[in-house]
Amino acid sequence: MRDLTTTSYAILGLLSLQPWSAYELAKQMKRSLRFCWPRAESAVYAEPKNLVAHGLATASRQRRGVRSRTVYTITPEGREAFRRWLGEPSAPPELQSEALVRVVFAEQGTKEDLLAALRSLQDHARQLQRAMAERALEYLESGGPFPERLHVIGMAGKFVVDYSRMLDDWARWAEQQLERWPEFGPLPPETATDEFRAVLDTDLDFARQVLGGSG
Repeated sequence: MRDLTTTSYAILGLLSLQPWSAYELAKQMKRSLRFCWPRAESAVYAEPKNLVAHGLATASRQRRGVRSRTVYTITPEGREAFRRWLGEPSAPPELQSEALVRVVFAEQGTKEDLLAALRSLQDHARQLQRAMAERALEYLESGGPFPERLHVIGMAGKFVVDYSRMLDDWARWAEQQLERWPEFGPLPPETATDEFRAVLDTDLDFARQVLGGSG
């Protein structure tokens, strides 16, 4: 029996909607949570057994023709545990972006390398926007598998849409900044400081406001 994680509670949340097989859980996780909590299918397949070990779900065998499958159902203890978890403080969000790591160390490479990283972010943003647009139209036309939940689905979806726009806008802005640089690679400290001020601009005013006007 392993400790419960956010993935545990995400799957418990799905089980609070209806019973699922491990295959169905993996499919639904990919459909509904991949934008905010992407996880490998192997982790999704393993977690229901952990919930059973904790007494938060039960497992039963069901036959479909010549095949059988294990279906997981939430227990009353599971519903109570999930409600408690929903009322607890959330962990702070964590940003994970390989492209941004490349930006952080861009002066060690070439201008072409940095441009490629920025354009990969733009491509990702457009793919995300397309996926969200397709999902939104699907929900409007069919209601999706849980039409009674569209109001909360829409709230979460709005975040992903805004995030995709921010990615696209920032990557375009960064590309424009790159064209302003007098040269690529490490700069003299004075020049780099001037560029730092120019890049942050109004963000420095915001930083001073956050710190109470100091600095």
